[in-house]
Amino acid sequence: MNLLAIDTACSNLSIAVSSEHGIFYTETKAELRHSEIVMDMIDIQMKKASLAPSCLDGVVCMGGPGSFTGLRIGYSIAKGLALSLSVPFVAVPTLDCMASRYNGLVLSVIEARKNSWFFSVYQGERKIIPAAEAASIRISDEITKTAETENEEMTLTGSGAASLFPSLSHEAVERLIYNNESYGYARELIAFVKKQNLLNNDNSAILYYGPEYIRKTDAELNLR
Repeated sequence: MNLLAIDTACSNLSIAVSSEHGIFYTETKAELRHSEIVMDMIDIQMKKASLAPSCLDGVVCMGGPGSFTGLRIGYSIAKGLALSLSVPFVAVPTLDCMASRYNGLVLSVIEARKNSWFFSVYQGERKIIPAAEAASIRISDEITKTAETENEEMTLTGSGAASLFPSLSHEAVERLIYNNESYGYARELIAFVKKQNLLNNDNSAILYYGPEYIRKTDAELNLR
């Protein structure tokens, strides 16, 4: 299955192309430069995979939450390619994707700025706490309570793990397995879509929607 995956949700921009020859992957610390470099990165990986755009069976991107601008860039490119090529388009919830490589009890987090984080908690493939935004004090309470209820240590992962960890309570830290790796998740996007068989679902409706932001943008708040 020939897939293109685009992860622009956070500062690490990553691209993955899956073909019969394997997965071709690259990432870079893009910060605010996603729009400047993403197309060149896609082009390079497609050439490495020896694929023309017409050979793609689907296009995948992060569905949010994450960077407002980054998500819009990824969505625009992925939907544009899918529509022009008449292939399926799938947007995967960002926190689900970040948690998907782990078993057991998992907390995935993304920094939301303003001293808060987007987070969600999973037990295997079951979502225990839906995606929400909260300060570290609430997340600490959720870690302690959930780890005690499930009688299991919780893996902390995601692009916001490193910034959240120092702000957590001592009680929460004692319940955690801390993964401080920082990387892009385009490979995980491909693995998630294949495992969930998402390309065979009817995804036509999401072509008319945008990313999941959870928090309103500053522009939206200023209109009130």
